[in-house]
Amino acid sequence: MARRIGVAITGASGAPYAQRLLQRLLAADCDVAVVFSAAARIVWREELGQELPTPMEALTESLRAGLPRTGTLRCYDERDWFSPLASGSHAPEALVICPCSGGTLAAVAQGLSNNLAERAADVMLKEGRKLILVPRESPISAIHLENMLKLARLGVTILPASPGFYTRPQSIDELLDFVVARILDQLDLGRDFGPQWGL
Repeated sequence: MARRIGVAITGASGAPYAQRLLQRLLAADCDVAVVFSAAARIVWREELGQELPTPMEALTESLRAGLPRTGTLRCYDERDWFSPLASGSHAPEALVICPCSGGTLAAVAQGLSNNLAERAADVMLKEGRKLILVPRESPISAIHLENMLKLARLGVTILPASPGFYTRPQSIDELLDFVVARILDQLDLGRDFGPQWGL
């Protein structure tokens, strides 16, 4: 049975991480539910040069065009309160917010649900399910650190987009995969890419 994973893409820089994460989740034959914040759409356009369509069916097809044909993908509007991401009765087993903006981090830490990404995180917390935040802010303020500590104490995985260099990466793709591999490790999804220390 396919693993059901939610992905929320918010407005921090780091759209290439989100794109690579979707690629790897679909390659792992996952059932992926995706929500973009309004700011994430702007960042996606600036960093990847792709204008994302507004109708959800068109958005799903647009993303699928450049992704593996395995797995399933469905996009939801950030105001779609009927999405499975919004309810504990049909929520995915895990949610990854990648990249996670400082504003989204703060909202999740305070239990706010002003959009579907924030509500999906709130559902993961109340249901005791896996929640992974991938912040990509720099430098990090004391407010960010306090919010991260609060969430880490609640069992949230804080996984900064900080690629390592001991693998001597030769491309941006290898840097992206370094971070995405750690996300997949946290999801207990097997992977056949990216070096592992000592192997």
